[in-house]
Amino acid sequence: MTSYLLAGGGTAGHVNPMLAIADEIRRREPDARIVCVGTAEGLEATLVPARGFELITIPRLPFPRPRNFLSTGWRFFAKWPTALKIVERAIRERQVDVVVGVGGYVSAPAYEAARRTKTPLVIHEANAKPGIANVWGARSTPYVGVTFAGTPLPHATTVGTPLRREIENLNIASVQADARRHFGLNPTQPVLLVTGGSLGARSINRTVAASVATIVDAGYQVLHIVGNSRPEGLPSLPGYVVVNAGGGVLVLDDEFTPEWVRTELLPLLADQARLAEMSKKAEKVGMRDGTARMMNLIDRALSQG
Repeated sequence: MTSYLLAGGGTAGHVNPMLAIADEIRRREPDARIVCVGTAEGLEATLVPARGFELITIPRLPFPRPRNFLSTGWRFFAKWPTALKIVERAIRERQVDVVVGVGGYVSAPAYEAARRTKTPLVIHEANAKPGIANVWGARSTPYVGVTFAGTPLPHATTVGTPLRREIENLNIASVQADARRHFGLNPTQPVLLVTGGSLGARSINRTVAASVATIVDAGYQVLHIVGNSRPEGLPSLPGYVVVNAGGGVLVLDDEFTPEWVRTELLPLLADQARLAEMSKKAEKVGMRDGTARMMNLIDRALSQG
């Protein structure tokens, strides 16, 4: 029986890939021992137990940033020994064979605990611009999976994003009608789906809210996924957000205004031929087998011990 420790949490961008990996491990090895490490405040606190996995919580441990290191660094170093002890104990008591981290606050103690216990470590980075924990952790393992080619991490292998099997095998055409009924949408009217980043995107939400009347008057329905938001920098890397492949349009944050929606977005929505071509190009860039590719990386780490 193989024992796995999975670490990650805070946002859906970390929790969902971790759960996709956990689901696949359970599907392949029904008797595998799986424990997840997270915080009591993040999404993992509800999503992990709801999926039937054990969750060990550690203190929320954000890395101090250089600009405010003196004012916040002491909090990190005060909580670090406790978090590290909890993860180390879990690894030893459960005789963990491999540690898998997907970034976020909780991953750093797991990476250090893996190093101290000489446990194989596998890392996944879902963002084009890697987080601090993964930048640090990737230096100590050859098993690093990334979603985007060109993500600046050592030992990186492009694997895509681990997805639930329901998403990997999704046939959009077969579920479209049911999805429209579920959300109370007109079955014959085109739909604009709006979503932001891992915690939402304030400027997207604000601009779309201010443009709803214009969009609706142009004949579209709007399905808007809204969450808490904070500004994020845009990385400049090849392959980010399928733009270079012709499958997307990149808009600078300060240029995404109601005027841009009126003059750029609405004409794009009306150009069915262009949308169809962009869809094909975006699909070619993406990987639906990210979970299997990530599991191959984990298997390699296990085989090397």
